[in-house]
This record gives sequence, C-alpha cells and structure tokens, in this order.
Amino acid sequence: MARAVLHGIAVSTGIAIGKGFFLNRGPVSVRHELVPLDNVEAEAARLSEALARVAADFEQARDQLPAELKGYIDLLNSHLLICTDPKLGDEAARHIREQRMNAEWALEESITVIVESFSRLPSPYIRDRIEDVRMVADRILQRMGGNAPPPATGKERGILLAYDLTPADAMGIVPSRVFSFAVEQGGKTSHTGILGRSLRIPAVVGVSGLGDEARSGDLIIVDGLRGQILVDPDEEELAEYTQLQAQFEEYEKSIRAHALLPAETEDGQRVAVLANIESAAEAKAMLASGGEGVGLVRTEFGYITRISLPTEEELYAEYAALAAALAPRKVTFRTLDLGGDKIFSGRKKLDEINPALGMRAIRYCLRHQDIFRTQLRAILRASAQGNVALMFPLISGLGELRLAKSILNEAKQELSADNIPFDADMPVGIMVELPAAVLVADALAKEVDFFSIGTNDLIQYSLGVDRGNRHVAYLNQPLHPAVVRSIKQVVDMAHKEGISVCVCGEMAADPYCLPILLGMPVDELSLAPQSIPAIKHFIRRSSGQSCASLLTHALSAPTVHSINNMARQSVYRRFPEDVTFFVSQLDADM
Repeated sequence: MARAVLHGIAVSTGIAIGKGFFLNRGPVSVRHELVPLDNVEAEAARLSEALARVAADFEQARDQLPAELKGYIDLLNSHLLICTDPKLGDEAARHIREQRMNAEWALEESITVIVESFSRLPSPYIRDRIEDVRMVADRILQRMGGNAPPPATGKERGILLAYDLTPADAMGIVPSRVFSFAVEQGGKTSHTGILGRSLRIPAVVGVSGLGDEARSGDLIIVDGLRGQILVDPDEEELAEYTQLQAQFEEYEKSIRAHALLPAETEDGQRVAVLANIESAAEAKAMLASGGEGVGLVRTEFGYITRISLPTEEELYAEYAALAAALAPRKVTFRTLDLGGDKIFSGRKKLDEINPALGMRAIRYCLRHQDIFRTQLRAILRASAQGNVALMFPLISGLGELRLAKSILNEAKQELSADNIPFDADMPVGIMVELPAAVLVADALAKEVDFFSIGTNDLIQYSLGVDRGNRHVAYLNQPLHPAVVRSIKQVVDMAHKEGISVCVCGEMAADPYCLPILLGMPVDELSLAPQSIPAIKHFIRRSSGQSCASLLTHALSAPTVHSINNMARQSVYRRFPEDVTFFVSQLDADM
C-alpha cells in the first residue's frame, strides 16, 4: 500500500508515474523587525528594488514563453500588474516610513489588506486571484532574501511538486522534462489548472499535505482522473496504474485521431461544437481539437490585465486579427462581463455587499457607456474581417436588451457616417443566465438572432448556490429538475421564433449531461478547446432519438437524484468503456 494517498482536484486528465522533485514547499516565512530610523530609506529602497526585479522576472517570463504556453500570457500580465500596482508598493513603503517595519513585514501587511478586500467577494474566480496575489508576494519576499526561485527543469524527466507555481515559474518548465505536476494550492479556474491543460499533462491541484508527505526523489503517481496523488506506491498499485496509464493514452489518442470529423449522431442529428477562448493564442488549439468556431470570446480578460483602458484601435486590431484568422468560421464576442468578481484596475471598484448580484456585465456597460461604445465600435469594425457575432451577457429583460441594442445601433450609424466598413447584418444575441431571462425567453427571442445559455451562472442563480463554497458544493447540480426544465423552456421559445441555441459552460463538456442537451435539442455546444475531441466522440456515438426519450423521462422526474441516475445509466449502457476516463459534475451527487 502507498505510504500516503493524498486527495486534490483534477484539472488536467491523465496518469503520470515517476520521481517527484520539489520546486518549493510553502510560503516564505516573514521576520518582523523594527528598522532603526536612519535605515528607513535604505529599507524602502530594498523593497523598491525587489519589486522592480520581480517585475523584470515576469516581463522576461512573458517574452520567453514557449509555444505551448502562449495562452498563458494574460496571466503573466496579471501578475505583472499586481507587482506594479501602487496599492502594493506604496502601502508597504508607508508602513516602512511611518511604522519603521522591515520591508518583509511591511509587504506582508500590504498584502493582507489586499487579500481581505478580495475575500469579501463571493466568487471562485476572485478566490483564485487571491492565490495569485500571495504568490507574487512570495516571489518578492524571496528576492528580498537574496534568492530567486530555482528553475522547474530538473536534471531528468519527472513530476514537479510544489506548494504553488507562479506564471514566471512556467518559463523554466521544459515540457520534455516535466510530464506532470501536483501542487498544494489552486482550484479548477486557477492559473495552475490552465497551465496543466495548456501543456496537456496530468495535473492535480489543491493537494492538502503534499509538502508534509512527499519528498524529492519519491516515486509519485499523479491520478488526473480521480484527483489523487500516491506517494511511494506498492508493486500492486504501480502495476494497476501502469495499465490504466496505457489504457488512457490509447483512449485519448483514438479520440483525437477523429477530432476533425463532424459532430453528428448515429441517426443524423447535427450539432455544432465550438470553443470558449480568452485570447487569439487559443484559436490554434481550438482548430487542432476539431472546434468548428468560437462560441464565446471572453473579452474582459483584455481589460483586467491592464492599468489603462484599451483604445478602440487596440481592440479592433485584436478582434479583427482573430476574426480574419478563423474566417469563415464563426467568432462570437461576448461584450464586457466586468464588475462583480472581475475588477478592472483602471476603474474604482464599487463598495457592494454582494457583487455577484450587483453592478456587473451588461449593467456595468450600460452604466459606463463610454467603455461600452468603444468596444461595440471595435467589434463592429472587426465584423468586416470575418464571420462575427456579438452577444450581451446577463440580460434580465427587454428593457436592458433594447437599451443595449439602441447603443449598438448608434455605433453603427457613427461608423456609416464615417464610411468605416462593418457587417450591417452581424448576428446579435444574448446570454441566458438569469431565471428572469428564462421566464421572458418568449419575448427576448423575438428581438435577437440567437441565445447562448450560460449554464454556470444559470445554475448558480437558479439554485442559490455558490459553486466555489465547499459547504454547499453538493447542491451545485447541473441536472436539477429546475435547471433541466429551464433550459428546455429556453430552447422551445428560441426554436419557436426560428433562432438557434448554444449551451456554454461546464455542462456542455460533461458527458453525463450531453444526452439531456441533445434531447432538447440544442443547436450548438461551446466548451474549452481541450474538451472538444471527447464531446464530439460522444455525440457521434449517440442516438438523437434515444436522447429525446431520456429527456422526456427527465422532465417528469421530481428529484436531482432520479435525473442523475437516468443520465448515468444512459451513459453506462452506451459508453461502458469510456466512463473510466472522465470526471463529471454529477460525481458529487446528493
């Protein structure tokens, strides 16, 4: 039996077996000392030098990223922004000068203030950003101690173990030497998860006790299917996982070999499989994975990694390049989903008790129409370069939709007056994420060209569940009867008006949920690029008629448990050899 079996969160699937080596074992310890009055300025200078050197580290890491990690550049920019934020350096310098704290202590106090302000925001996205702030602080503390983090290369191929990884650490990761990693910190949406998926290597994060139980040189098994780490496994466990590793690699290879085939069920039901992306760098991965276009471009990430607002020309250049590169494939830009849990450093954050229910998404844009108009003009101009669509997030009713469309029409008139080309027939849709939008879907469908159902938010708002809260995580159920019936109602209202429906969110990538969605039937699915080959594989081996029958039974089912059992049984019967190789949201069934 293994010396230790540790549990975490699987963020990149696969099995890895090899020797582990530690990059770091935990946050840097901070000494608290009072600085003599005549040394205060020298201490402030030491802090300033460390901040500058770490900023230079991040810039170098960004400029030298290997091709496999180009999609990681926004995160490096985010860490650079944290490092250069005046709220961090200026506040720490004030502690040094006014309270005579040593630089490490002053930085710790400054970080505490930032983390406490972030902690009040009820969002998994922000909680992962808190870890980013802490890691930047650790790197600065290491610099002040005269030590730069060791490179994550190792002398031989192995499994990287760490308390956490900064984006700058990624610069030293050579994919041919690091074939897996496990870290104590992080979550599904953290940058470490993005790193594992970008490198396409097994990765588990949030592994409690890793630094206590494992040592460099230990034989390690990373189970990226179940979210487990085995330290010093016995011969029986080693043989079992060696066989599972070979089976998974063969399974993944066979799926990817057919990724470019169309997503069509055995009885001829066609579904478009699109990608959710954050930057143009992910477009290449989308094409290689068999994606047929982009169902969601998260445009806000081009804002929150900056100090100043992007100009119309900067946005146009970014959007037009993406549209042209993917033409004639569709590229759907979601207008800014700023506010709430996504903060733009160039604007003052509102003091909101519950930002998730506050000034965010379309509400933020309608309040800040200068920002909104700039982005709308850029998207319209980009529409002349390819097959572009636009959608507004978090629409709750006709009033918001009509106001947003009127601003869009004004932008069109301005461009026409200036003889600037754009697609006058560019499709315009909305994200259906609120129960209010579900209930008035019949009216909304008459005024847009398509619906995109944001299942992550729809589930959260329908069930009143923060999916990042471990105390209520078991209630986050994608196949809750209320969610299934809501999606069906939206699909029916859309199809009655002759418009298409895309499902966007984790539900679109869940094989257990797929038969229910196919039974609706939805027209498109939009998911992370790395999940596309598997979902297309399941679609091609499904029966639209069987899925419709399953949906009929699910719509009359009274409980989550009963629908989950129906979905499981359906998948087990049709794909018995596949169920070993994926993890579903249904695994936490009530």
